[in-house]
Amino acid sequence: MLVAAPLLFAGLGRTPFDDPGEGMHAEIARELAASGDPLALTLNGVRYVDKPPLLYVLIAAVSAVVGPSEAAARAVSAGAAVAAVGATAWLGARLLGARAGLVAGVALLTSIGFFAYGRYVRPETLFVAALAGGFALCLVGIRDGRRGLCTAGLAVFGLAALAKDPLGALLPPLAIGSALALAGRARPVSAWLPWTGLVACLVIGFGWWIGAELRTPGFGWYTTIDNHVMNVARARRFADEDIPLTALEFLAVAIGSALPWVIAAAVAVWSLWRRRAWRDPAEVGWVALAIWVLGVLGITALSPFRLPHYGLPASFAIALLAARGWELHGGLRLLTAHAIFFAAAAVGCAATWVGNGEVLAGVMDVTDVATMKSAAAGLPLPVPPWDEFRPVFWVAALTFALCALVATAVLRLARSPERRRSLGVLVVGVTMLATMPGVARSLGVVVKNRAVRDLAQSVARQAGPEDVVAHEGPIENSGALEWYSGRRPVLVDGRRSVLGFGAERPESRDLFWDAARLREAWTSGRRVWVVSVRSPARSMVADLPGARLLGVAGGRALWVNEIR
Repeated sequence: MLVAAPLLFAGLGRTPFDDPGEGMHAEIARELAASGDPLALTLNGVRYVDKPPLLYVLIAAVSAVVGPSEAAARAVSAGAAVAAVGATAWLGARLLGARAGLVAGVALLTSIGFFAYGRYVRPETLFVAALAGGFALCLVGIRDGRRGLCTAGLAVFGLAALAKDPLGALLPPLAIGSALALAGRARPVSAWLPWTGLVACLVIGFGWWIGAELRTPGFGWYTTIDNHVMNVARARRFADEDIPLTALEFLAVAIGSALPWVIAAAVAVWSLWRRRAWRDPAEVGWVALAIWVLGVLGITALSPFRLPHYGLPASFAIALLAARGWELHGGLRLLTAHAIFFAAAAVGCAATWVGNGEVLAGVMDVTDVATMKSAAAGLPLPVPPWDEFRPVFWVAALTFALCALVATAVLRLARSPERRRSLGVLVVGVTMLATMPGVARSLGVVVKNRAVRDLAQSVARQAGPEDVVAHEGPIENSGALEWYSGRRPVLVDGRRSVLGFGAERPESRDLFWDAARLREAWTSGRRVWVVSVRSPARSMVADLPGARLLGVAGGRALWVNEIR
């Protein structure tokens, strides 16, 4: 955790909120701080029911102490990431020893996907922290026969439901129970599923959801049926504009974001399979982790709807399995595989560095939600200037090349398997730690070039108190617009959104405009500013009289009417 904290917390406030992505969640937390009602979350003043309140409550609490800012909002995710690293390291140490615990913690920290979300305002790292903590407490409790730890673990799984999704409270015990059943240790159930822990899990995990249903009738149907069952069937009533990945794209993103640790994790899973380890009661913990990883990745790949971050719940288990792979199977072949991987990575980064950025644009086109949305809307892709990215790939190429050389030297000079294993995992860990500042810099470059901050502040400076500020398209694409401008926009063509459910509530009627309502305001003699996430060719503003396009940048267009 001491290694993780500086890397995760350094420079959190240097860049504005990313949109789409961070801005929406920061604005929800800001509105919660103003209302003080976690049972009625809002975005742009509209009831928001897609996510539970844990992230927003914590951001509001931190902001109340240090003041609202980008750093304060991101500190919640960074703190959760540090906690997840700690829980993962602790479980690894309890299962395999101190060295394996350290490897597991470093493996999670330096998994690129996890590290990036640890510096990003979203509920993912809170979710991973709760999952890692729950698994750690439950698996150690089962191994040591300590029901109190199992009770605490189940309660922490309840926090997972409060962080992101009620499935976080239900699926982890199912994975653990399946491993116990395969080993013939599922009975007595009370030994691993004590009633006190079960009650705590249900109360913590589902209490808010029940309260939200009482406050907002229909919320339960939206969450369980529309947002889960009908989403899988691609038949949602309240669909948003998210663009799903194909199964191969999702697996490539999930595996790629856990490289190189997924190599050792795969070795560990293969070893468990070859040994039929599910029959061995001593291997229950490892079998449960393997079931969790394969279940998360397999079920998501088979689902018709997948987003890039859907593989993150498996990240802590991949890190633990990687530690096992190095500890028990970290011999000649595994180190050779890593030397080859780092050599290939060095060549790839060098080739990208000498190129013109097309490779990076292609990667972002299948891994980044904002890029996919802009492409679908016909806007220029919000890919940063290549010159800002180029130094990152040059440093990465040198780092990976040096790692490949050192790994090769270890292969040649270290004679004993133990020495080769210790030096090999040290080289890999240090190399990945050295690449994390580059990941942070890359994330900052991406965010800076597509944030709504500059545009919002420009509107705030120019728009008078009687001017109309509007947003064309789903507001989550420019979620921080109100945060930075201090103006609440009306929403034009914005019902296909995470606010689709809230848009049907009576209090939201005046915030959602159709084309006729916009035209009426446009020709009324008032100044109207429109921030649009539609391309000029597809925007309804283009057909309005006297429409002036001020510019297109960062996946948005800014329009204003000419007043005569």
